[in-house]
Amino acid sequence: MKNEALIRLAREQFHKQLVDDFVLTIDANGIPSNADAGNKPSCAIAAGIANQLGALRHEKLKAQSAGKFFECAVSEFVEKVFPNLQHLRPGRWSVLNLGNQSETKTSAFAQYEHLSYLAKVLEKDARLSSMIGNDYMVAPDIVVSRELCDDEEINSRQIVVDADTSLMADLRKSNGGKPLLHASISAKWTMRSDRAQNSRTEALNLIRNRKGHLPHIVVVTGEPLPSRLASLALGTGDLDCIYHFALNELHEAVKEYSRAGREDILEQLESLIDGKRLKDISDLPLDLAC
Repeated sequence: MKNEALIRLAREQFHKQLVDDFVLTIDANGIPSNADAGNKPSCAIAAGIANQLGALRHEKLKAQSAGKFFECAVSEFVEKVFPNLQHLRPGRWSVLNLGNQSETKTSAFAQYEHLSYLAKVLEKDARLSSMIGNDYMVAPDIVVSRELCDDEEINSRQIVVDADTSLMADLRKSNGGKPLLHASISAKWTMRSDRAQNSRTEALNLIRNRKGHLPHIVVVTGEPLPSRLASLALGTGDLDCIYHFALNELHEAVKEYSRAGREDILEQLESLIDGKRLKDISDLPLDLAC
């Protein structure tokens, strides 16, 4: 056990949690819970993944429940691994599962704190509010943030700052700022409709409305169909990358399905992988350490 890689163990526990919580299941008709029942390739590929991961026979959870459990599992995976990479990315890190019902928004972090002021202004001006809307305020599913450093920590090796310098630096706690948003993670168990594109809209808002450095912006999904993955993964400039909850198993399932004459699906998947637009969830912690 001591020689087992941390990320390998966390990945196995992540998959076990999805099975134990009945997020990943196979129903009485043999259809996996992340499959589109009306789409033959989706069902076949999802079944290949589910069989590899030991999914149980169980009725499918309601979409909202499955989505919430998936968010929690992704959050716990990141929390188990990323804070242990201090030698690669030092800092005091917090991993929070916010969910859609959380009152915590991006304005709780240094790069976006000005948005809270904007929200207060719009509350008092209905006409201006109708013009601007509220799309600028994003509530990510999961966030990774870095706590600020006090002067003692900054000056631990040598005198770096004093009372007259670095008075607006975001990292310095004495400047009275908020935690730094390091990553925004959108968790989508499936990608059945245009709502999956909300992740792209949220990403664009994070890019446009920031003051300071841009956080990592990623999506983690359990979607089995390569064409739907491509609809979000293709392109550059908004999302860092799409991470699949079981990419290795997905690849094996697609290869098996392609033997029935659907080489196009395998080619599409491998194009996403080769282009580094689609990665496995095990790649996420190290990418966050960049």
